[in-house]
Amino acid sequence: MPLNTESFVSQNVRWPKSGRVILAQSDADSVIVYQAYRPSIGHFAAKNGYFGGDFSMSRMTWIKPNFFWMMYRSGWGTKEGQEVTLAIRLARSAFNEILRQAVHSNFNQNVYASHDDWKQAVASSNVRLQWDPDHGPSGAPLERRAIQLGLRGPVVEKYARDWILGIDDISEFVAQQRQAVSAGKLDQLVTPSETIYPITDSTVAGRLELDHGGS
Repeated sequence: MPLNTESFVSQNVRWPKSGRVILAQSDADSVIVYQAYRPSIGHFAAKNGYFGGDFSMSRMTWIKPNFFWMMYRSGWGTKEGQEVTLAIRLARSAFNEILRQAVHSNFNQNVYASHDDWKQAVASSNVRLQWDPDHGPSGAPLERRAIQLGLRGPVVEKYARDWILGIDDISEFVAQQRQAVSAGKLDQLVTPSETIYPITDSTVAGRLELDHGGS
């Protein structure tokens, strides 16, 4: 699946303005997630189609299906160690499995019966879930919440080698769009096309506390 792009202005009018929502580019077989790395890791991954070399399997790695959340965290590819932006085409079945295993990074009394139950869930899961404020092109926080997912242990090993269908280095595209943002020309800003990702499993949707996209 090539990375499909669209005018930011046209997308912004249809995106929810608030609530927890997974915005992503997807098709029947895959979902695009983003990561940003230093050149030695990013270039290896883009060249080989998997993570290796300087990539650490022993550390938690965070994936983001929302382009603007990645741009906020990486400073549009300007932060040290995040110069190479990768668009990773992940098997849709794998992304759904990651969501199924996700446990909140912090105790949530609406989801877990007790603090001990949450600690047990954390101990038995290799996926962390965080809902953070989404951000607009300039970096200003929004009422809408964006998801990021931390992978560790066996899950990060499967992610790095088995679940990836393709990796593209989109750093040049990011730099071009950064110029439009810096110039305040949002009418010229083009970003990956993203829509609400549907969660058909009601149990998963409930645990994620989705405001949009749950069954």
